[in-house]
Amino acid sequence: MPLSHAQLWKAIDGLARREGLSASGLALRAGLDATSFNPSKRFGAGDPPRPRWPSTESLTRILQATGMSLGDFATLALDAPERPATAPMLGMARAGEDGFFDDAGLPAGDGWEQTELPQPRDTLFSLRIDGDSMVPLYREGDRVLVDRDATRVRKGDRVVVRTTSGETLAKELAAITARSVTLASINPAYEPRTLARRDIVWMGRVLWVSQ
Repeated sequence: MPLSHAQLWKAIDGLARREGLSASGLALRAGLDATSFNPSKRFGAGDPPRPRWPSTESLTRILQATGMSLGDFATLALDAPERPATAPMLGMARAGEDGFFDDAGLPAGDGWEQTELPQPRDTLFSLRIDGDSMVPLYREGDRVLVDRDATRVRKGDRVVVRTTSGETLAKELAAITARSVTLASINPAYEPRTLARRDIVWMGRVLWVSQ
C-alpha cells in the first residue's frame, strides 16, 4: 500500500526522534541542507496548500545515515501515531530577525515551534460577525470559529453567548461567577453587559477569526 504524504513526513519526524535529533539535525547528519525537512518545506503555495514530498535522494540519504532499512522505515510510517495538525509558530519579536523566513515569505530555518490547530469535533462551528461592538478586533463580515465546550471558557476569553431571549453575542468575558457573567465590548461605544447564568443557553470560546 502506498504511503501518504502525512505518513512519510511523520516517519521522518519519528526517525529523527528515534535518533535523538530534530528534523533539522537529521537532515544535517545525512549531509542535507538543515532546512530540508522543515515544516515550511512540506507544503507549497496555493489554496489549499500544495503538498510537497521528500525526494527519493533525501530519503535514501537519511536511511544510510541512520542504518535503517526501507522496510523498517515503511513500518515506522504506518505505525506513526496521528498528531494534531500544527502550524509553525514564532514570537513576534523574533519574527523581525533575519533567518526565519525564506525569499517567498514562508517559515524557514530553526527556532520555530508548533501551534496546534483546532481538530474537527462536534462542539465546533463558525459564525459570521454582524455589527460593530467588537471593532477593531472583529469587523462585520469576519468569520469566527467557536468551541461550545464551556469547560474551556475563562475570564479574558473572546466568547460567543446565546441568550434565552434569542440574542447571539460576540464579546469578551470580563467576569464570570456561579450566578452571572459580565460581557465587555472592544468598541468603547458599547457598555458592558451582565447576564444571569440562567439567561444563557450556551457560551463558547472563539478560537480563530478569518478576516
